[in-house]
Amino acid sequence: MKKWFAVIGNPISHSLSPFMHEKWLRELEIDASYIPIHVEENNLEEAIRGLKILGCSGWNVTVPYKEAIIPFLDDIDESAKGIGAVNTVVKTKDNRFIGYNTDGLGFIKSLGSINLEDNILMIGAGGAARGIVSAFKQAGFTNITIANRTAENAEKMINDLNIGLFIPLKEAESQLNMFDVVVQTTPQGMKNQVNTLPIQLNKIKEHAIVADIVYNPLVTPFLEEATKYNVQTINGLGMLVHQGAIAFSYWNGIYPNSDDMIVRLTEHLGGNYVNR
Repeated sequence: MKKWFAVIGNPISHSLSPFMHEKWLRELEIDASYIPIHVEENNLEEAIRGLKILGCSGWNVTVPYKEAIIPFLDDIDESAKGIGAVNTVVKTKDNRFIGYNTDGLGFIKSLGSINLEDNILMIGAGGAARGIVSAFKQAGFTNITIANRTAENAEKMINDLNIGLFIPLKEAESQLNMFDVVVQTTPQGMKNQVNTLPIQLNKIKEHAIVADIVYNPLVTPFLEEATKYNVQTINGLGMLVHQGAIAFSYWNGIYPNSDDMIVRLTEHLGGNYVNR
């Protein structure tokens, strides 16, 4: 039986995952397909049952189902337990369905070569930040500071994950030269969002890595500002590609060409490769 994979969400038409996975399947000559499936919120349980009955070999999960899907799975991996969210489902040989979260590890891979001793500043304390911080912890990073508009959300994340220190945004601004890696995880800078900066970057450390998890637009106002300084900038496209590549490897036992896919998707989105 031909394998098939899917991504479920609502909405789903904007997803770049079908473009990405179909190209990888063809390049690696794997006889399988990957399709997007729009699932209405009151039909999630029925949709999951259908995926299982119809023999789906594995699927990705996007908003708003990363948390809601958990009760319908047989188990979840440690990568998902720490944050309470699943973005990849793997069908095992004994027909069990296990939930993983590849977002955080995908983001770390997008950063390239960084040191465990690096001081990391996370801007934001939402679901994306939680996933990335959890992955940093699992990878052995310990020097993590969370800057957020409100202390409550940041401190809850810190307590839940048992890692990190809270710092107000203004204080983070004034101490920016302490950090080797600065990660922007808030929705600010997304297309159609207010183009304001969460913090000013004039005190950024020379040669620091400045990352934004947003990839639409490819160059957010935050990254555009960062290019004024002698730093390395990384947009969210690498995170998207690497989290997908990790999922692909779980399903097919091979890690696809992620670097080439970042370039392809950049072109697909009408931009130039900007990570530097």
